[in-house]
Amino acid sequence: MSDGEPGRERVVAGRYRLLSPLGEGGMGTVWRARDEVLRREVAVKEVRAPDWLTAPERERMYARLEREAWAAARVAHPNVVTVYDVAAEDGRPWIVMELVRGLTLADLLDAEGPLPPRRAAAIGAEVLSALRAAHAAGVLHRDVKPGNVLMANDGRVVLTDFGIARVEGSSALTMTGEVIGSPEFLAPERALGRDPGPESDLWSLGVLLYAAVEGASPFRQDTPLSTLRAVVDEALPPPRRAGPLAPVIEGLLRKDPAGRPPAERVEGDLRAIGSGDPPGAGGPAHSPTLAAVPGFGPPPPTAGHEGTAPTAAAPSPSPSPASPSPAPPPRRERRTVLVLVTGIVVLVLALAGLTYGLLHRDGDDPDAKGSGATRRAETGGGSTARESTAESGDGAAPSHRRSTSSAAPAQSVKVTISGGHPYSGACEEGRHTLDLRVDITVGRAPATVEYRWNSRGGPVSDWRTRSVALGARSVRVADSLAVRPTGPGNRVWAEVRSPVHTTSNSLPLSVTCTSATPSTSAPEATPTSSYG
Repeated sequence: MSDGEPGRERVVAGRYRLLSPLGEGGMGTVWRARDEVLRREVAVKEVRAPDWLTAPERERMYARLEREAWAAARVAHPNVVTVYDVAAEDGRPWIVMELVRGLTLADLLDAEGPLPPRRAAAIGAEVLSALRAAHAAGVLHRDVKPGNVLMANDGRVVLTDFGIARVEGSSALTMTGEVIGSPEFLAPERALGRDPGPESDLWSLGVLLYAAVEGASPFRQDTPLSTLRAVVDEALPPPRRAGPLAPVIEGLLRKDPAGRPPAERVEGDLRAIGSGDPPGAGGPAHSPTLAAVPGFGPPPPTAGHEGTAPTAAAPSPSPSPASPSPAPPPRRERRTVLVLVTGIVVLVLALAGLTYGLLHRDGDDPDAKGSGATRRAETGGGSTARESTAESGDGAAPSHRRSTSSAAPAQSVKVTISGGHPYSGACEEGRHTLDLRVDITVGRAPATVEYRWNSRGGPVSDWRTRSVALGARSVRVADSLAVRPTGPGNRVWAEVRSPVHTTSNSLPLSVTCTSATPSTSAPEATPTSSYG
């Protein structure tokens, strides 16, 4: 946002100066702002009630959101975004929060794709730690999703937007059937209109973990209503990339809230998996689902673990006869070591003979001298191939090398547009200028992105260039588009041609120029509504 834009100069509650938008959703905009009293940067959420709510419903919603924001301010935890203040302006609350710099988990998944189970478990443990602190303070989140999890630049995993993105009861559905919030992360009991509890947040965490390792949420369908139906009725698609995380996900995504495991047990399992241990290493495991993953289950019962344990564990009162029994193992171990050493010596001699034969053969062949071991040593190509082959002998090495080589993700571009509301009114020179926002996220930065505005009738702008700086990965820019009169059925979107070809979402494109008398300097027309 440039210095001359109106939002930069607006001061909320006589204290918080709005600088630039950080994000926008169905219920408001989050601004980067400056606290003029404490002289620090903060994040300010401008809450807007949906237009279809009646005035009493809007007032109740604002009052409830204000109460919940103050409740969230009681949650003091390093994984929870800190709420500083709730300011009143224009008859609605403005929530002032800690400004956390970083990417959302949604951005990370878009750029890098599905995460390894260990990394997803480590992130999930931090999110669950934040949820447990909130639940202890009597606060439910009710919108746990990747877009509300921040991967901060200081290394923290921070959960944001407590109690803000939910409308109670039937008002959760708009006239067109769109759900405020994220229906694919909604717990079945919430989809059925029942009162949520801490178990509802655990369900949403399970969907988040599933999406993090599988690349897509398990119940997403074509429409919000079909998604809600799948959440309530359909079985969980088996996770295929989750590895040791699978039983934890299955436990969290049980339809019955009472069947979901306790939060403290889940956090223990997530931290164990995140550190490379099997689930249950730090506490009780999920016994109903633990056997779903080979290698991660209770040890097989041995003789005496059942009802015979007391009799088998008490052989004879005198321990002295058992003392000579440890003597044979050392002799067996010495014989084993002797056989092993002998085998190694034989193998070394065989390899020496084979090496001599190969070198002698190469020495007799003049052409082999230039293409054999000597040339490989000179060029270095053979050594690289040998190192790769040697490392692949360890089962863990290939995956490690693959993960190292994929640390720099392939270039990708995601573009999202917003703004550009239908317009009807006076136009200048037969056109009206639409104000638009463009959000660009790239897989690798720095990057230069070329795009143009397109419509069903063809391109409506020249190619434009935007740069994403090193370390930023994403950028938001304000853009404008001069549009001639067009019917209500037209749409506009951004087409990207470099560094990769892609397109953004589309918006309705409707401009109606009313006739005006050609008088002196008519004032410039302004859009009748703000961004939504």
